[in-house]
This record gives sequence, C-alpha cells and structure tokens, in this order.
Amino acid sequence: MISKTSESAAAALADIPDGATIMIGGFGLAGQPVELIEALLDQGSTGLTVVSNNAGNGDSGLAALLKAGRVNKILCSFPRQTDSYVFDALYRAGEIELELVPQGNLAERIRAAGAGIGAFFSPTGYGTQLAEGKETRVIDGRGYVLEHPITADFALISAYRADRLGNLTYRKTSRNFGPIMASAATTTVAQVDRIVPLGEIDPENVVTPGIYVDRVVETGDRFEKEEWADVR
Repeated sequence: MISKTSESAAAALADIPDGATIMIGGFGLAGQPVELIEALLDQGSTGLTVVSNNAGNGDSGLAALLKAGRVNKILCSFPRQTDSYVFDALYRAGEIELELVPQGNLAERIRAAGAGIGAFFSPTGYGTQLAEGKETRVIDGRGYVLEHPITADFALISAYRADRLGNLTYRKTSRNFGPIMASAATTTVAQVDRIVPLGEIDPENVVTPGIYVDRVVETGDRFEKEEWADVR
C-alpha cells in the first residue's frame, strides 16, 4: 500500500544534506511550514541555499534558521521588513548572500522549473541593476530580460489537508507558493494540519496532486493552537 506519511518532521527531513537548495513556502507568516523549519534546525544541515518569498520574521521560523548560521545564500523578493532584523544584521556583516528577485519573476521562475520551461523573457527588471549580466531583448518595442528556472533539492511547504497519497488542499492565502514549489523540487515535504482517509478529499478540490509530493507530516490543526487565537 502506497503511503507518503512520515512519522515525524524529523524523519521526513533526515536526509537533507549540507549545501542543499531548499524552497520554503509562505508569504510572510501565512503558510510558512514552521514545524518543518524547526525540524530542519534540529537536523543540523548547513551551507544551505534558501528560496523563499521573504527573509524571515522576528526570531522564529525562517529567521531562526538564518540566525543559526545555517544559510549561506537566500533568493527572495522581500528581504527587508519591519521585523527582518536577523537578515539585516547578517547581510550588513557580509555573512549571507542575497539574490533579489522581483516577486512575479520569483513565482514564474519556480513555476517554469516545474513546467519544464528552459527560460523565459520578462519585462520586469529591464534597464535596472537586476538585469546586469543577463541576456536582454527588445520584443515589439518593449525591453525584456531572460530569466532561468529555479529548482531545488527539497521543497518544504504547508498545506491544510492531505491523504496518504500526498494529494493536498490548502486554506485560502496560505496556499501562496506551495503548489509551484512542490513541482519544482526533487523532493517535496508537506506539513498538513490533518491527514484524512483516502477518498475524503474531493478530486475537484485537490490543488497539488500527490505526484508532486514525496512526504507528508501531520502537525495538528493550526487554528486550535494558541498562537493562532487571534485569527480564528
């Protein structure tokens, strides 16, 4: 019987090696796979490259991974926010490398990897420092920059429900980068509030098919946890 269920987050991430490229879902705190990030902290791999929308909030989640000195490079759209002081300190000290990617380009570069697209032209960034060293072209009078797909060894994402085959549903905006990251990584690990019996998820409601998911970890209903009390 096929089952992609892992007994724990630690077991699901045990084989992540030093130097791995890891996509981490989330839009700020929305949809961030916090339990998986905490397990990655405990797991100990270093020299990581992280692909995420932002560079962490406060001292928890992705910010904690950066603070522990485990990340050498980050590709993201919003590295600086009011509570991104961990990244700020590391960057100013020259202790982390940043590749700044406009959000639309970030999403499309990840999606392109999952879709098997070799490269694409985007108008975003044309004529700016973001286009330096990249191929450019004028198409129908408008300037474009050639962008390449972003792939990863692992994707850590958060979803709402899963079955043992790895079919995923999401809850509203917590979906964000989850579906495209799942298709762009060699190994995808999803933390979900609950794993339900096979057949309970209507096929019409599956957002990420199980073919893109390798491991599923049940972490409990997030809206029953104390930290989510103000958004119930």
